[in-house]
Amino acid sequence: MNKKGGLGRGLNALIIDNDSNEEKNSNSQKISLNLIRPNEHQPRKNFDGDKIVQLAESIKEHGIVQPLILKKKDKQYIIVAGERRFRAAKSLGLKEVPAVIIDATEKEILEISLIENIQREDLNPIEEALAYKRLIEDFELTQEQLSQRIGKSRVAITNCMRLLNLDERVQDYLIDGVISEGHGRVLLTISDKDDQYKLSQKIIDEDLSVRATEKLLKTYKESSDKNTEKSSEENQYIVDIRDKLEGYFGTKVLLKSNKNKGKIEIEYYSNEDLQRIIDILKI
Repeated sequence: MNKKGGLGRGLNALIIDNDSNEEKNSNSQKISLNLIRPNEHQPRKNFDGDKIVQLAESIKEHGIVQPLILKKKDKQYIIVAGERRFRAAKSLGLKEVPAVIIDATEKEILEISLIENIQREDLNPIEEALAYKRLIEDFELTQEQLSQRIGKSRVAITNCMRLLNLDERVQDYLIDGVISEGHGRVLLTISDKDDQYKLSQKIIDEDLSVRATEKLLKTYKESSDKNTEKSSEENQYIVDIRDKLEGYFGTKVLLKSNKNKGKIEIEYYSNEDLQRIIDILKI
Protein backbone atom coordinates (compact mmCIF):
# COMPACT_ATOMS: atom_id res chain seq x y z
CA MET A 1 0.00 0.00 0.00
CA ASN A 2 1.23 3.48 -0.79
CA LYS A 3 1.91 5.62 2.24
CA LYS A 4 -0.04 8.85 2.49
CA GLY A 5 2.67 11.09 3.89
CA GLY A 6 1.02 14.15 2.39
CA LEU A 7 -2.26 13.33 4.07
CA GLY A 8 -0.55 13.01 7.43
CA ARG A 9 0.91 16.52 7.09
CA GLY A 10 -2.42 17.85 5.88
CA LEU A 11 -4.19 16.28 8.84
CA ASN A 12 -1.75 17.90 11.24
CA ALA A 13 -2.29 21.27 9.64
CA LEU A 14 -6.07 20.91 9.76
CA ILE A 15 -6.55 19.36 13.15
CA ILE A 16 -3.57 19.03 15.46
CA ASP A 17 -1.65 22.30 15.25
CA ASN A 18 -3.56 24.89 17.28
CA ASP A 19 -1.12 27.60 16.17
CA SER A 20 -2.49 27.29 12.63
CA ASN A 21 -6.02 28.47 13.58
CA GLU A 22 -5.36 31.96 12.25
CA GLU A 23 -4.19 30.56 8.90
CA LYS A 24 -7.20 28.21 8.71
CA ASN A 25 -9.61 31.06 9.40
CA SER A 26 -8.04 33.15 6.65
CA ASN A 27 -8.62 30.29 4.18
CA SER A 28 -12.20 29.67 5.27
CA GLN A 29 -15.37 30.71 3.51
CA LYS A 30 -19.01 30.92 4.48
CA ILE A 31 -21.05 27.90 3.40
CA SER A 32 -24.84 27.58 3.66
CA LEU A 33 -25.94 24.96 6.19
CA ASN A 34 -28.52 23.74 3.68
CA LEU A 35 -25.69 22.61 1.39
CA ILE A 36 -23.82 20.64 4.08
CA ARG A 37 -24.38 16.93 4.66
CA PRO A 38 -22.96 14.68 7.43
CA ASN A 39 -20.49 12.00 6.39
CA GLU A 40 -22.34 8.66 6.38
CA HIS A 41 -19.05 6.96 7.27
CA GLN A 42 -18.59 9.15 10.35
CA PRO A 43 -17.21 6.78 13.03
CA ARG A 44 -19.04 8.61 15.77
CA LYS A 45 -22.66 7.44 15.96
CA ASN A 46 -23.64 8.78 19.39
CA PHE A 47 -23.71 12.51 20.05
CA ASP A 48 -24.23 13.78 23.60
CA GLY A 49 -27.23 16.09 23.44
CA ASP A 50 -26.14 18.07 26.51
CA LYS A 51 -22.71 18.72 25.02
CA ILE A 52 -24.29 19.89 21.76
CA VAL A 53 -26.39 22.37 23.79
CA GLN A 54 -23.26 23.58 25.62
CA LEU A 55 -21.43 24.00 22.33
CA ALA A 56 -24.40 25.90 20.90
CA GLU A 57 -24.28 28.29 23.88
CA SER A 58 -20.57 28.85 23.27
CA ILE A 59 -21.18 29.48 19.56
CA LYS A 60 -23.96 31.92 20.41
CA GLU A 61 -21.51 33.92 22.54
CA HIS A 62 -18.23 33.55 20.65
CA GLY A 63 -19.20 32.32 17.19
CA ILE A 64 -17.61 29.31 15.47
CA VAL A 65 -13.92 29.73 16.27
CA GLN A 66 -12.68 26.73 14.28
CA PRO A 67 -14.06 26.29 10.74
CA LEU A 68 -15.61 23.03 9.64
CA ILE A 69 -13.61 20.93 7.18
CA LEU A 70 -15.66 20.01 4.11
CA LYS A 71 -15.28 18.29 0.77
CA LYS A 72 -17.34 19.44 -2.18
CA LYS A 73 -19.41 16.69 -3.78
CA ASP A 74 -21.55 17.68 -6.74
CA LYS A 75 -23.41 20.77 -5.53
CA GLN A 76 -23.18 19.89 -1.84
CA TYR A 77 -20.51 19.59 0.83
CA ILE A 78 -19.66 16.52 2.94
CA ILE A 79 -18.40 17.00 6.50
CA VAL A 80 -14.86 15.74 6.97
CA ALA A 81 -14.46 17.20 10.46
CA GLY A 82 -16.78 19.28 12.63
CA GLU A 83 -20.14 17.51 12.80
CA ARG A 84 -20.69 18.66 16.39
CA ARG A 85 -20.24 22.28 15.30
CA PHE A 86 -22.62 21.60 12.39
CA ARG A 87 -25.30 20.18 14.71
CA ALA A 88 -24.91 23.01 17.22
CA ALA A 89 -25.11 25.66 14.47
CA LYS A 90 -28.20 23.99 13.06
CA SER A 91 -29.87 23.98 16.49
CA LEU A 92 -29.28 27.74 16.69
CA GLY A 93 -30.93 28.27 13.32
CA LEU A 94 -27.76 29.68 11.72
CA LYS A 95 -27.90 30.06 7.95
CA GLU A 96 -24.18 29.54 7.22
CA VAL A 97 -20.93 28.48 8.87
CA PRO A 98 -17.23 29.10 8.22
CA ALA A 99 -15.56 26.17 6.50
CA VAL A 100 -12.33 25.10 4.83
CA ILE A 101 -12.86 23.14 1.62
CA ILE A 102 -10.33 20.37 0.95
CA ASP A 103 -9.76 18.09 -2.00
CA ALA A 104 -9.53 14.52 -0.72
CA THR A 105 -10.46 11.01 -1.80
CA GLU A 106 -13.18 9.04 -0.01
CA LYS A 107 -10.50 6.99 1.77
CA GLU A 108 -8.65 10.11 2.86
CA ILE A 109 -11.89 11.58 4.20
CA LEU A 110 -12.47 8.39 6.17
CA GLU A 111 -8.96 8.46 7.58
CA ILE A 112 -9.17 12.13 8.57
CA SER A 113 -12.58 11.61 10.15
CA LEU A 114 -11.47 8.54 12.10
CA ILE A 115 -8.20 10.04 13.31
CA GLU A 116 -9.77 13.40 14.15
CA ASN A 117 -12.33 11.72 16.40
CA ILE A 118 -9.73 9.46 18.02
CA GLN A 119 -7.32 12.31 18.75
CA ARG A 120 -10.09 14.50 20.15
CA GLU A 121 -11.29 11.55 22.29
CA ASP A 122 -14.82 12.12 21.01
CA LEU A 123 -15.63 8.42 20.65
CA ASN A 124 -17.00 5.94 23.16
CA PRO A 125 -14.79 2.82 23.66
CA ILE A 126 -16.67 0.71 21.08
CA GLU A 127 -16.70 3.46 18.44
CA GLU A 128 -12.97 3.93 19.08
CA ALA A 129 -12.32 0.18 18.71
CA LEU A 130 -14.30 0.10 15.45
CA ALA A 131 -12.36 3.14 14.22
CA TYR A 132 -9.06 1.34 14.87
CA LYS A 133 -10.40 -1.75 13.11
CA ARG A 134 -11.41 0.24 10.04
CA LEU A 135 -8.08 2.07 9.86
CA ILE A 136 -6.16 -1.22 10.09
CA GLU A 137 -8.35 -3.05 7.57
CA ASP A 138 -9.09 -0.26 5.06
CA PHE A 139 -5.60 1.24 5.07
CA GLU A 140 -3.69 -2.01 5.65
CA LEU A 141 -1.85 -0.57 8.64
CA THR A 142 -0.19 -2.61 11.35
CA GLN A 143 -1.02 -1.73 14.95
CA GLU A 144 2.51 -0.34 15.28
CA GLN A 145 2.02 1.94 12.25
CA LEU A 146 -1.34 3.06 13.59
CA SER A 147 0.25 3.75 16.96
CA GLN A 148 2.78 6.08 15.35
CA ARG A 149 0.09 7.75 13.27
CA ILE A 150 -2.28 8.68 16.08
CA GLY A 151 0.13 8.97 18.99
CA LYS A 152 -1.28 6.16 21.14
CA SER A 153 0.59 3.10 22.33
CA ARG A 154 0.17 -0.20 20.52
CA VAL A 155 -0.91 -1.81 23.81
CA ALA A 156 -3.68 0.79 24.25
CA ILE A 157 -4.89 0.11 20.70
CA THR A 158 -4.81 -3.67 21.25
CA ASN A 159 -6.69 -3.45 24.56
CA CYS A 160 -9.32 -1.19 23.04
CA MET A 161 -9.90 -3.45 20.02
CA ARG A 162 -10.32 -6.47 22.30
CA LEU A 163 -13.56 -4.89 23.55
CA LEU A 164 -15.13 -5.97 20.25
CA ASN A 165 -14.94 -9.56 21.58
CA LEU A 166 -17.48 -8.72 24.29
CA ASP A 167 -21.10 -9.77 24.06
CA GLU A 168 -23.00 -7.22 21.94
CA ARG A 169 -25.30 -6.41 24.85
CA VAL A 170 -22.26 -5.58 26.99
CA GLN A 171 -20.91 -3.45 24.14
CA ASP A 172 -24.19 -1.52 24.22
CA TYR A 173 -23.61 -0.81 27.93
CA LEU A 174 -20.17 0.57 27.05
CA ILE A 175 -21.66 2.73 24.29
CA ASP A 176 -24.26 4.10 26.71
CA GLY A 177 -21.58 4.73 29.33
CA VAL A 178 -23.26 2.65 32.06
CA ILE A 179 -20.09 0.58 32.47
CA SER A 180 -16.52 1.71 31.83
CA GLU A 181 -13.79 0.44 29.53
CA GLY A 182 -12.08 -0.92 32.66
CA HIS A 183 -15.16 -3.01 33.45
CA GLY A 184 -15.17 -4.24 29.86
CA ARG A 185 -11.55 -5.39 30.04
CA VAL A 186 -12.27 -7.35 33.23
CA LEU A 187 -15.33 -8.99 31.65
CA LEU A 188 -13.15 -10.13 28.73
CA THR A 189 -11.58 -12.68 31.06
CA ILE A 190 -14.92 -14.54 30.90
CA SER A 191 -15.30 -16.46 27.63
CA ASP A 192 -19.04 -17.19 27.88
CA LYS A 193 -20.97 -14.27 26.34
CA ASP A 194 -24.15 -14.91 28.37
CA ASP A 195 -22.11 -14.85 31.58
CA GLN A 196 -20.45 -11.61 30.45
CA TYR A 197 -23.92 -10.11 30.08
CA LYS A 198 -25.23 -11.40 33.42
CA LEU A 199 -22.14 -10.17 35.25
CA SER A 200 -22.37 -6.77 33.55
CA GLN A 201 -25.94 -6.45 34.84
CA LYS A 202 -24.68 -7.22 38.35
CA ILE A 203 -22.02 -4.53 37.94
CA ILE A 204 -24.72 -2.01 37.01
CA ASP A 205 -27.26 -3.10 39.64
CA GLU A 206 -24.72 -2.99 42.46
CA ASP A 207 -22.74 -0.03 41.06
CA LEU A 208 -19.50 -2.01 41.33
CA SER A 209 -16.11 -0.39 40.82
CA VAL A 210 -13.53 -2.02 38.52
CA ARG A 211 -11.68 -3.35 41.57
CA ALA A 212 -14.89 -4.81 43.02
CA THR A 213 -15.63 -6.35 39.62
CA GLU A 214 -12.23 -8.07 39.64
CA LYS A 215 -13.08 -9.62 43.03
CA LEU A 216 -16.51 -10.67 41.75
CA LEU A 217 -15.00 -12.43 38.75
CA LYS A 218 -12.38 -14.15 40.89
CA THR A 219 -15.19 -15.64 42.99
CA TYR A 220 -17.14 -16.53 39.84
CA LYS A 221 -14.16 -18.36 38.31
CA GLU A 222 -13.42 -20.31 41.47
CA SER A 223 -17.05 -21.42 41.66
CA SER A 224 -17.09 -22.24 37.96
CA ASP A 225 -13.92 -24.34 38.23
CA LYS A 226 -15.45 -26.41 41.06
CA ASN A 227 -18.64 -26.98 39.10
CA THR A 228 -16.60 -28.02 36.07
CA GLU A 229 -14.69 -30.64 38.07
CA LYS A 230 -17.90 -32.10 39.53
CA SER A 231 -19.76 -32.36 36.25
CA SER A 232 -17.13 -33.03 33.60
CA GLU A 233 -18.76 -36.29 32.50
CA GLU A 234 -22.21 -34.72 32.41
CA ASN A 235 -20.79 -31.76 30.45
CA GLN A 236 -19.33 -34.08 27.84
CA TYR A 237 -22.69 -35.79 27.50
CA ILE A 238 -24.35 -32.38 26.96
CA VAL A 239 -21.69 -31.41 24.42
CA ASP A 240 -22.26 -34.61 22.46
CA ILE A 241 -26.04 -34.05 22.40
CA ARG A 242 -25.57 -30.42 21.36
CA ASP A 243 -23.24 -31.38 18.51
CA LYS A 244 -25.75 -33.93 17.22
CA LEU A 245 -28.60 -31.40 17.37
CA GLU A 246 -26.54 -28.75 15.59
CA GLY A 247 -25.72 -31.23 12.85
CA TYR A 248 -29.40 -32.20 12.57
CA PHE A 249 -30.79 -28.65 12.42
CA GLY A 250 -27.83 -27.05 10.65
CA THR A 251 -27.69 -24.13 13.09
CA LYS A 252 -26.41 -23.19 16.54
CA VAL A 253 -28.12 -25.01 19.41
CA LEU A 254 -27.79 -24.13 23.11
CA LEU A 255 -28.40 -26.67 25.87
CA LYS A 256 -28.80 -25.18 29.32
CA SER A 257 -29.07 -27.74 32.09
CA ASN A 258 -29.55 -27.45 35.83
CA LYS A 259 -29.51 -30.81 37.60
CA ASN A 260 -32.39 -32.80 36.07
CA LYS A 261 -34.00 -30.01 34.09
CA GLY A 262 -33.00 -27.49 31.45
CA LYS A 263 -33.92 -26.03 28.08
CA ILE A 264 -32.92 -26.28 24.44
CA GLU A 265 -32.55 -23.14 22.32
CA ILE A 266 -32.40 -23.43 18.53
CA GLU A 267 -31.15 -20.29 16.78
CA TYR A 268 -32.48 -19.01 13.47
CA TYR A 269 -31.40 -15.99 11.44
CA SER A 270 -34.35 -15.13 9.22
CA ASN A 271 -38.01 -16.04 8.68
CA GLU A 272 -36.91 -18.43 5.95
CA ASP A 273 -34.45 -20.08 8.33
CA LEU A 274 -37.21 -20.44 10.94
CA GLN A 275 -39.49 -22.07 8.37
CA ARG A 276 -36.67 -24.47 7.45
CA ILE A 277 -36.37 -25.57 11.09
CA ILE A 278 -40.16 -25.94 11.39
CA ASP A 279 -40.14 -28.14 8.31
CA ILE A 280 -37.48 -30.34 9.90
CA LEU A 281 -39.63 -30.64 13.04
CA LYS A 282 -42.66 -31.37 10.83
CA ILE A 283 -44.82 -29.01 12.84
